[in-house]
Amino acid sequence: MRTAIITGASSGLGRELAHQIARTFPEVECFWLIARREGRLRELSGELGARKIYSMSLDLCDEKSFETLAEQLREERPEITLLVNNAGCGYLGNVDETPLERQTTMTKLNVTALTAMTRLCLDYMPRGARILNISSIASFCPNPRLTVYSATKYYVSAYSRSLGVELKNRGITVTAVCPGPMATEFLEVGGITGNSPQFERLPYCDPKKVARGAVKAARAGRAVYTPTAFYKFYRLAAKVVPQRWMIKATGT
Repeated sequence: MRTAIITGASSGLGRELAHQIARTFPEVECFWLIARREGRLRELSGELGARKIYSMSLDLCDEKSFETLAEQLREERPEITLLVNNAGCGYLGNVDETPLERQTTMTKLNVTALTAMTRLCLDYMPRGARILNISSIASFCPNPRLTVYSATKYYVSAYSRSLGVELKNRGITVTAVCPGPMATEFLEVGGITGNSPQFERLPYCDPKKVARGAVKAARAGRAVYTPTAFYKFYRLAAKVVPQRWMIKATGT
């Protein structure tokens, strides 16, 4: 059964991505929705129509979740045509002031979970399958006060580009999505709202438009998708402007 697996599906961009995939990939017959909040997953399941839905309440910071998923994959043996690694988090603050638990949570969820999910799912992905990894504009340049977060998102973008080359002969594409800030609970949870004048000045991205563009980019097999002209320019500037200048300009 042709299946889409989406992590972080319970809210924000993940929820919008699920809806866009349902519209853009009518061939997807089944959704595996992964997040911690079971109630939110049930709500989303009811919105996706007649497709078969598996709601999996998993904490991807817990390595036991990967054992559970691996067992489910062995039992069901789905044909994974689309994997969306959307689960992620980011906390604002200087490294020497941010609790260790928050810093390791970012590395576990943004890096380890994405890597583990990809490796587990690749064994079930046929030619023509697509991987969609949610990165960030923070991957373009180190961001003081978002030091760990921007480093983890650099990993996501670099990993996606390199993996795309590795999987080319298998006919599997990998797209890194690099949006700017969005008005979702991510900013509240991360302590960013009201605590970063730089963020307040940035143009916000619309989650629905980001999801629509990301899914179209995945269908087209693009390596990177960055929404809006402003952030496309920022991506270019990060390539040509000396990094020490960019770091000074992007301090949060």
